[in-house]
Amino acid sequence: MKPYTQYLTLGLLSMVFLTACDPDTEKKEEEKEIQALQLHIDRDHELMNILFPEGTDLQVLGEGFEWTEGPLWLEEEGKLLFSDIPNNAVLQWSEGQGVSSYLKPAGYTGDTPRGGESGSNGLLLSPDGELVLCQHGDRRMAAMKAPLDQPEAKFETIVGTYEGKRFNSPNDAVYDLSGNLYFTDPAYGLEERMDDPKKELDFQGVYRYNAEEDELLLLVDSISRPNGIAFLPGENALIIANSDPEKPVWYIYSVLEQGRSLANGQIFFDANEAFKEDEGLPDGLKITKNGIVMATGPGGIWVFDAHGEKLGRLKVNDLVSNVALDEKGGFLYATANSQLIRIPFQLPSEE
Repeated sequence: MKPYTQYLTLGLLSMVFLTACDPDTEKKEEEKEIQALQLHIDRDHELMNILFPEGTDLQVLGEGFEWTEGPLWLEEEGKLLFSDIPNNAVLQWSEGQGVSSYLKPAGYTGDTPRGGESGSNGLLLSPDGELVLCQHGDRRMAAMKAPLDQPEAKFETIVGTYEGKRFNSPNDAVYDLSGNLYFTDPAYGLEERMDDPKKELDFQGVYRYNAEEDELLLLVDSISRPNGIAFLPGENALIIANSDPEKPVWYIYSVLEQGRSLANGQIFFDANEAFKEDEGLPDGLKITKNGIVMATGPGGIWVFDAHGEKLGRLKVNDLVSNVALDEKGGFLYATANSQLIRIPFQLPSEE
């Protein structure tokens, strides 16, 4: 989701990508070649000193895109995929190779020219390892029917309608451990958004889809702009971002009936005061294996514990839409307006 039409820019120089790298000198070469910028960090809790030690920088991996979203770290492939929504494309980044084209078209496969945010948004892997895309232009959840290392614009609809009406524009999604797909459906992919005459539903929903039973359930229809979505460890609670300037908050819901319903909805964190001071809205989020929430919002990337206590904030000088985690490698990747960035981090010891 792109909440603003006015962009902030960092005035950054073009980055230099790695061209050669010996395994023994990889880290040294990486530090030499990838452009690093000073990062201001709000430290509201001492845990931030473990997660992001003093001297943690922001690394620019690529820039010059129109509006980036949906980052997905592929552990086995050692690469990051991300959406460039207005260009209807998915791009890829890997160490030593930099940014290159991966898939186009990615979100709109129609023949009639259209504007707006037509491409894919959120990206994720299915339980079977297929690339799943929240397709704005085609207004559906779809799977790419091609291997990850041989991408093709061949898509199969997972689900595209609710009670016979087309979705608005699926935005972000997550699978639970049982293979159920949960996704949000605001109107950001429609050319005229909430006022688009092609909008068929009179609400913005949060859904659960069970492929085995071909069962689609509407879980929530009361969130004005549902966006990022993620489970806390144990999958007993679901956090949903609301990217509405009238109510910029993160919600948390109890997960009941093996995910068939949500209850006890309440505000996880209210960003109204921050939104008065900084650009950006609650958007994409990811949660670490030990329950630390990394969520994009006003002024950058917010860090919470599992109870909604703010631990701190990474103050990125740009609008940040979404994040991806490489916990094994120790990197937080983020799509930031026209840029792709990453920030090193360290998880606390589990001892």
